[in-house]
Amino acid sequence: MYRFVQTVTALTLCWFPQNVLGQLAPPNQAGVAMGHLHYHVSDVEANTRFWVALGGKANRVGQTMVVTFPDVLVLLTEEASSGGTEGSILNHVAFRVRSLDTVAASGFEFDRSNSFSGVTSIFTPEGERIELFDDSATNLTFTIDDGGIDPVAERHNESLSVPVIAHHLHLYLPEGAVAEAKRWYASHFGGTPGMRWRYDAVDLPGINFNFSSRPEVGVPTRGRMLDHIGLEVTNLKAFCQVLEDQGVMLDQPYRTGELGVATAVLTDPWGTTIVLTEGLRDF
Repeated sequence: MYRFVQTVTALTLCWFPQNVLGQLAPPNQAGVAMGHLHYHVSDVEANTRFWVALGGKANRVGQTMVVTFPDVLVLLTEEASSGGTEGSILNHVAFRVRSLDTVAASGFEFDRSNSFSGVTSIFTPEGERIELFDDSATNLTFTIDDGGIDPVAERHNESLSVPVIAHHLHLYLPEGAVAEAKRWYASHFGGTPGMRWRYDAVDLPGINFNFSSRPEVGVPTRGRMLDHIGLEVTNLKAFCQVLEDQGVMLDQPYRTGELGVATAVLTDPWGTTIVLTEGLRDF
């Protein structure tokens, strides 16, 4: 069994305080929503302090620290990695905050964008870059390809109602792969295709996937500091069957844990490992 699936399975064997896992976004019509980000770090405590200072709530579950944000769980386990997200297919994670001034007051040092107001980067204790946007940023807007309005995706065009929330995952792809990646994520996960500012994007409840092309191909995520991303899926067994019928190969087939939390694992065609879960939102 993959180590990251072992971690998710271990989480199901422990009791979570009320509201620790209750903040995932409602699923889309395909049954999919953002679930978790799983980081392999050398110092769990230092990284926990970082994520809590950003606004998360931490609870230790066995050997894993779970930091809860609206729409996403950040999992931290002590394990070696081959590097950060930069240099991998999944270049960086971005969060949206109500106020960068509030974040600065929490002690973060900013690496501000020279091009845009309301945009900055902060770095974890191990050098992992996290991009931040506040409501003054002008490059947050999301427009749907067909010109329509989706009430879930429309959140990107509205003021933030909470202090901090997950915003996007930015994949840096080989040249010529952006259109196919956009189609792949939209079709397999029921995402809404559009543009996040100048970037091709697919929106899912709780997260926006952004796609850019780069001459240098990044390495797969597995074994990097951000080892994988997780999507929470309703009726996962049937969902996995649909994926397989569509030609998607699962690295680990559907299976259930002792308390009924189900998992499956796949890797997108460009090297992003995705753990599918069902049941984390119920704990």
